[in-house]
Amino acid sequence: MSQQVAEEVLGRMRERYARRGRKGKGRMLDEFCEQWGYSRKHAIKLLSGKRPPKAEEERRGRPARYGEEVLEPLKTIWQAGEQMRGKRLAAAIPLWLPYYRKRFGRLPKWVERDLCEMSPATIDRLLAPIRCVIPKRLCGTKPGSLLKTQIPVRTDHWDATEPRYLEADTVAHCGQSLAEDFVWTVTYTDIYSGWTASRAVWNKGATQIVEKTRQLEGELPFPILGFDCDNGSEFLNHHLLRYFSQRRRPVGFTRSRPYHKDDNAHVEQKNWSRVRL
Repeated sequence: MSQQVAEEVLGRMRERYARRGRKGKGRMLDEFCEQWGYSRKHAIKLLSGKRPPKAEEERRGRPARYGEEVLEPLKTIWQAGEQMRGKRLAAAIPLWLPYYRKRFGRLPKWVERDLCEMSPATIDRLLAPIRCVIPKRLCGTKPGSLLKTQIPVRTDHWDATEPRYLEADTVAHCGQSLAEDFVWTVTYTDIYSGWTASRAVWNKGATQIVEKTRQLEGELPFPILGFDCDNGSEFLNHHLLRYFSQRRRPVGFTRSRPYHKDDNAHVEQKNWSRVRL
């Protein structure tokens, strides 16, 4: 059967289908599906005149508001700002625009206005196709094996009833490569209160970690009684061990189990909400 004949037959069947009642339409659908080999839902669409849209037809709904003129600087600022989430990026865009003008040239006023007025949800939606192709986050934790026998593993969470027990972790600001030198964030979180502080170090050397920890301890309103960290070499070293053990009241220095991030759940949670987002 040619396409022209099929359209003529289908047109006459639509007229008959429209005049029939519920039972008559049901019998006609059974006959139509058996004769033409269509599914029942597809047959209902054909006989009622609701044909499926073709691929070349224009998309219905409200037209897209933001084009490439806005999306291109948004991508650039997002990548330069270490791929922040929408909530933080929306607040950071006005701060990054002077940098963008200086390096890439001025933008039209309406583009800058759209960038500053864009909601966090819209930013996440526009950046979703780019974010999904970025490789998984690199791991910069290098195991420190020298002191594993001297620093005990804490397998149970401290039953903290007062704010004096800290968890610590590091976050790399390296983009997509761990090569060369870059800045790390050291995050300290109190288990009882959730209080969190961050310090920046260059290449997370052991001396800098001790220096930032000493600086943090001097600003605390209470002494540290316990310090728990992961198995990275920036923490499991003689410098930090001496700092906590060679004092009048030694600090309980423990470590988590390898590959068990739940052991440091308090600080890991703050890494996402305070540093990475």
